[in-house]
Amino acid sequence: MSVTYQYGERGELPPVRLTWHQGENKPEIWRKNGIPQWGDGCLFIGGKGMLLANYSRYVLLPEKAFADFKPPAPTLPRVPGHHPEWLRACKGGQPCAADFEYSGWLTEANHLGNVAYRVGKRIEWDAQNLRCKNAREADALIRRVYRKGWEL
Repeated sequence: MSVTYQYGERGELPPVRLTWHQGENKPEIWRKNGIPQWGDGCLFIGGKGMLLANYSRYVLLPEKAFADFKPPAPTLPRVPGHHPEWLRACKGGQPCAADFEYSGWLTEANHLGNVAYRVGKRIEWDAQNLRCKNAREADALIRRVYRKGWEL
C-alpha cells in the first residue's frame, strides 16, 4: 500500500506532501536500484536531493552532490532503542524521546492511511474533532461503539 499525506502550511512553514510506501510496495527509485538497498529505513526526497536514513545511519543522495557536506553538531541525545528506552522510562529514568503524545500523533497519521484504504477514497481529517470531514463511513473505523456497561 502507498499513502499520500498532504499537510497544509503551519504558520511560516510551507505545506508538506509525504508518501508512505508500506511492505513490498517500494518506490520506483528503490525498485530500480537507484538508491542503496537497505532492509529498512526512510527515504526523504527533496528538491535538491534525498536523505536515506534508519535508526543507526543516514546517507545524502546523490552522494557525489553531497561529498563536501559537513553535518551540524548533534542536538538530540542518542537513544538506546525502542525497548531499552521504554524500560528505562518505566523504571523512573529519563522520559522517552518519542513519548505518548508524539507517538500518538504519529500513530494517528499512519492509521488514517489505513482508514482511507478501507473506505476506498481520499479522506479529509479534522484533527480537532477526530473525524473524517468527507467520509462518515469512516467513523466505524475510527471509534468503536462499546456495549452498554462497558463504555469508557
